[in-house]
Amino acid sequence: MDFQIVVLAGGFSKTLDPLVSKELPKALLPVANRPVISYVLDVLEQNDLKNAIVVVEGETAALLISNWISSTYVDRLHVEVTAVLEDVGTAGALRAIGHRLTAKDILVVSGDLITEIRPGAVAATHRRHDAAVTAMLCSVPVSGPSDSGSSGAKDKSKKTGRYNIIGLDPTKQFLLHIATGAEVEKDIRVQKSILRAVGQMEIRSDLMDAHMYAFKRSVLLDVLNQKETFQSLRRDVLPYIVRSQLRSEIPLNGAESDENGNHKDALQNSKILLSQLLTNSSTPSFHEIRPAGSALGKIHKCCVYTADKSKYCVRLNSIQAFSDINRDLVGDARHLSGYTFSKHNNIIDPSALLGSKTTVGGQCMLGEGSQMGDKCSVKKSIIGRHCRIGSNVKIVNSVVMNHVTIGDGCSIQGSIICNNVQLQERAVLKDCQVGAGYVVSMSSEHKGEALAKKEKP
Repeated sequence: MDFQIVVLAGGFSKTLDPLVSKELPKALLPVANRPVISYVLDVLEQNDLKNAIVVVEGETAALLISNWISSTYVDRLHVEVTAVLEDVGTAGALRAIGHRLTAKDILVVSGDLITEIRPGAVAATHRRHDAAVTAMLCSVPVSGPSDSGSSGAKDKSKKTGRYNIIGLDPTKQFLLHIATGAEVEKDIRVQKSILRAVGQMEIRSDLMDAHMYAFKRSVLLDVLNQKETFQSLRRDVLPYIVRSQLRSEIPLNGAESDENGNHKDALQNSKILLSQLLTNSSTPSFHEIRPAGSALGKIHKCCVYTADKSKYCVRLNSIQAFSDINRDLVGDARHLSGYTFSKHNNIIDPSALLGSKTTVGGQCMLGEGSQMGDKCSVKKSIIGRHCRIGSNVKIVNSVVMNHVTIGDGCSIQGSIICNNVQLQERAVLKDCQVGAGYVVSMSSEHKGEALAKKEKP
């Protein structure tokens, strides 16, 4: 597959506060005790895609990610980590490295995507149709899509999901309409010319953009250079390409006229052209089809690869997603974790130490060098490396990162505890996120809170 691979790794994502910190960018957030970006890089390696550009927002984040990749994938992958300005967005990140994109086709994948879908499947669809863009779609997860920083279980039932509205042609091969986020909270507007030409359009709200795209380089760079205000691939670039897939050749509003004022003929041409495109998609030359007597050029096509519902495909783009994915990777999707689970359906590192009458249940992980005191209970939780946990501690449905100290008698439920946190004796947490280095005071109780150290000005 002679595509150029670009992984968009982000930076210190504000939507994931307080999980990210100055020492832990989004790409290094742990999923089943592995950095989330490792899942994308492993998929590339497994599919013999050994060269990639990883684009990171911010020099500090880029250095951290580069150091980790260099030490982990030495002699395995050739990864070039490139820093761009912070907060430029996914489109801005690609624009910044545009001069380094040289292949005919570019495969762009988000560094927070965890999936078992082969990139080659998307690439093959793209090449088969000679498409301008091919987007991978997958089923919306049970908890719903989220591009906001949902603070976890406390508001899970209250939040409004930001769904994609996707319009597909009858063959389900071509993307005719896409609206995302705030755009779908009001009326849905679809171009009349598309509806007239297709006859029917399947509108789907159970699919989401998985942030794996194959782009024709010339189309991508043209859009990025012409539309300098575009920041997001999902919200700006993809919808624009979809809307304009016939615009450069024919009027789309049905009211414009040709030079002789024959607007009806122009509209009829558009109907014939798109109808032929859709019904002749299997022919090798369908992108050259023109209505008789027209002077129209090539059409650019927007295609989709829709992942099978049985295939895992989720993005870590919210705090809720972080919890859900960690739960999945030691549960039903544990085959993606890269670990071998014990007969008790858990993973306890050989170097970890357990006290008397301490139990670690199924769908749990206990990382390297961690120690637990007597009479502790861990259920459906992940505990990272080199943690020190006292006696009579209960941890349920939670993620505890690395180098965390938990005092005797603490209770943690539905929470995320970041690196180097200290919980003093008998602290109680429910549905909380605790930022790196925070100290939870003795006997305190917190419910549905985000606890983080105040940053120095």
